[in-house]
Amino acid sequence: MNQLREYRYLILIIFAIFAILIAGAIFSTSFTEQKTYLELFMLMGSLLFIFSVLVVVAILGFSSFALYLALFIAAAIAMYGIEGALLVIGMTYLIWGFIFSIEVLLVDNDVKSAIEWFKKRYTFESFKWEYYAFYPMILILYVLIELFPSLLHRENLKRFSPRQVFEKMREILK
Repeated sequence: MNQLREYRYLILIIFAIFAILIAGAIFSTSFTEQKTYLELFMLMGSLLFIFSVLVVVAILGFSSFALYLALFIAAAIAMYGIEGALLVIGMTYLIWGFIFSIEVLLVDNDVKSAIEWFKKRYTFESFKWEYYAFYPMILILYVLIELFPSLLHRENLKRFSPRQVFEKMREILK
């Protein structure tokens, strides 16, 4: 609750900016003025969205990646609008999620290079954040790489336990 008090004035300023812009658009005397206020409203919304993504990615522990992603999203918004930004975020999630999931599945199979990959790049806390963020991707990749091929070729299925991988990574990264 104390953190909310810290940011109360910042949140109030953001809402005031948007309220002033909407009031300007509503009470403008000409269509050109209304259009200008609405464009400014959209620009402020885009900037707020970019800043929000930057903050979320930085909080998750990717501070060097956060600035890159924020600049890339800003370029996507400038070229393609909010749909482009959502596409960039979605594709980034999918690509990094598949990479992370492949490495997790390799660790489950005791591949030394995957274990070393995690040791170089992660602490247990950062691994835990990404593990929870990409948990659906891990399960999807397990189905695509392990389950379907074993059913098609009638091979023995290697059982995958997300909890065991998590505990194994706890031991490796601590």
